[in-house]
Amino acid sequence: MSKKKSTEVCSFCGREMPNMFSGMDGSLICTECIEAGHSMVATMPKQSDTPNNLTLSELPTPQQIKDFLDLYVIGQDNAKRFLSVAVYNHYKRILQDHSDDDVEIEKSNILLVGSTGTGKTLLARTIAKLLKVPFAIVDATALTQAGYVGEDVESLLVRLLQDADYDLQKAQQGIVFIDEIDKIARKSENPSITRDVSGEGVQQGLLKLLEGSIVNVPPQGGRKHPEQEFIHVDTKNILFICGGAFDGIERKIAQRMNTQVVGFDAQQRAARIDKNDLLQYIAPQDLKSFGLIPEIIGRLPVLTYLQPLDRTALRNILTEPKNALTKQYQKLLAMDGVSLTFDDDMLDFIVEKALEYKLGARGLRGLMEVVMTDIMFDLPSHKNIGTQQSFHVTRSYAQEKIDKAELYRLQNAV
Repeated sequence: MSKKKSTEVCSFCGREMPNMFSGMDGSLICTECIEAGHSMVATMPKQSDTPNNLTLSELPTPQQIKDFLDLYVIGQDNAKRFLSVAVYNHYKRILQDHSDDDVEIEKSNILLVGSTGTGKTLLARTIAKLLKVPFAIVDATALTQAGYVGEDVESLLVRLLQDADYDLQKAQQGIVFIDEIDKIARKSENPSITRDVSGEGVQQGLLKLLEGSIVNVPPQGGRKHPEQEFIHVDTKNILFICGGAFDGIERKIAQRMNTQVVGFDAQQRAARIDKNDLLQYIAPQDLKSFGLIPEIIGRLPVLTYLQPLDRTALRNILTEPKNALTKQYQKLLAMDGVSLTFDDDMLDFIVEKALEYKLGARGLRGLMEVVMTDIMFDLPSHKNIGTQQSFHVTRSYAQEKIDKAELYRLQNAV
């Protein structure tokens, strides 16, 4: 018979457990108590004397912020100017001298409206990268009203705390990007007589966060750990940037502008309207018609739009930014000793296909993956140590790969 393992009693939980750690005074602690203590300490809010290394003298000017955005985002000059000024003013408000409190500066949250793939998320992420502040991206479609299946509105601050390593002071000066804000629009402009828990209910819950209030945030998420202590987060200095495609809002804009075209110069004013880019004329009343409640529109005072990407912008996205797609693939294959080059006609073909799919910059990435998959699969297996390989991607090669992929999808659909 095998000898039974000796067990001892944990001084903390009182359970008999093998393999415990002992202290200088003979007290014992089991591994389960150690793990529970570690998780508790990891999620406790930390306090730092200097929340961010940012000072008023070191704060980038709006022009410097825009110049940094230009390195990563092609085009969208109008949105960059709005965003640069709003972010600059927001952090000036935080870093101001509070000894003179004659004038109280209010927070200006931002709403970015633009079709998919135009760079809404990239703009917000790039600004957070420049300022070196905690940044969190939250999908509004997962949020529901408190008490229903889904994530509570307060849970979006958990990701900000995690990015700040649970440093409360840093998190309270961070940036939260709420994506797909258009998906929580109510079904009609009029208030609903039934409970809309994933639409109007979420908008009501967001009001206190956007305006600025002390929110009880569960450090480990929503209802899975009901025994956890809440962290009290003050949102008055958190910048909220909301983004959404608002698909179909062009019809609301067209209806509004047609009703305003009245008078002797009606035809001249109608002729000046660019019907191919109605999003540039967006106004708060269009958002209300789409389904956002007036209270939440008022808490997003900075409203700007992102232009749809044309052929020139898509072509530049492939080659010009610091994170250009061609540069990414060249760096990946350079690690395998392969020098990768692209034919100009091949890049033009990718742009044509992306315009056909109407997916913006995301369409470029999907098409490039189709073209590059076989290259990235085969070349690393044939590399010779100490020798430099080269591969030139032509238009005919890219067309062959894309046609093959489209045929494969068509056969599977049938």
